[in-house]
Amino acid sequence: MPDQKPPRLEGGERETLGALLQYQRDSLLRKVEGVDEDAARRPLVPSGTSLLWLVKHLRRAETVWVLHRFAGHDVEIPDDTVQQDDTLGAAIDAYRATWTAVDAVVSSAALDEPCRRVDDEAPANLRWVLCHLLEETARHAGHGDILGELVDGRTGR
Repeated sequence: MPDQKPPRLEGGERETLGALLQYQRDSLLRKVEGVDEDAARRPLVPSGTSLLWLVKHLRRAETVWVLHRFAGHDVEIPDDTVQQDDTLGAAIDAYRATWTAVDAVVSSAALDEPCRRVDDEAPANLRWVLCHLLEETARHAGHGDILGELVDGRTGR
């Protein structure tokens, strides 16, 4: 797999955050592309982390942080536990559908707009939420790099 460098652009803060978040989303999905179901659900480290769990977890993170906390929508928070009937294809489709909803919310909000729901968390604004999701997604895409290499030997972003 050829190494794909992060996008470089001279856009503003919103465009830069959005492009880098999408790059990290895509990086994770490149790691799971072509992986069979058994390998995707197989935990290869003592923590139990699997490629399938990573996809489910990042969908959950975007749902919680943008749709629930920031936008205040009454949405079902997806479970990121890998269930017997989960498939990688369904998890990828659900994650991509979440991007669409998240990106629609983000496109129509100011970066300094506060979260509508703070639950038991400290207050934050959309800028912080996007930076947090970028960090979380990049971190887990890195985990996907390691797990993917253990599964099929492929390297690269």
